[in-house]
Amino acid sequence: MIIKWIKGNGEKLLTIRILNESDAQLYQELRLSALKINPEAFGSTYEREAKFTLETVAERLKPNDNKFVLGAFEDRNLLVGIVTFVRESSLKTAHKGNVFGMFVKPEMRGQGLGKLLLLELLKKAKDCIGLEQINLTVISNNEPAKNLYRSIGFQNYGVEKNALKDNGKYFDEDLMVLKI
Repeated sequence: MIIKWIKGNGEKLLTIRILNESDAQLYQELRLSALKINPEAFGSTYEREAKFTLETVAERLKPNDNKFVLGAFEDRNLLVGIVTFVRESSLKTAHKGNVFGMFVKPEMRGQGLGKLLLLELLKKAKDCIGLEQINLTVISNNEPAKNLYRSIGFQNYGVEKNALKDNGKYFDEDLMVLKI
């Protein structure tokens, strides 16, 4: 998907597409930045993922019918946002998919980019035959992210207390679902 993007004084192109192995370097740079900027929001750590080889990252990016990573590019070459979709694989849970690793560069936040990424994810996820719902978790005190998810139709169905622990501090996560 390519759209015109009005940012500040100028008009730019924004491209949202499924990432592949050739995007490994750009993805790894943005992912590591995300882990530094918002370490509380991810189950992984900067220290862990900084050790990943480009081959490991490329393998993570390899899309298939039940897994993909979307990237948002400003002017076609600057990766500014990412989000991952993974469908459950077991017979009894294949009706569910999950959103992981949502991140938009801080300077791009508040301009609708996150919503565009999620809407494109939902559009592509709906191609999964038999998919009935999409789940996600979000740090309970991240009101801007929760508002974004609610604006698309996600609803809270619970809270996991002490879901993540980072540097001795616990973070609760809201559990959210969207029926499709």
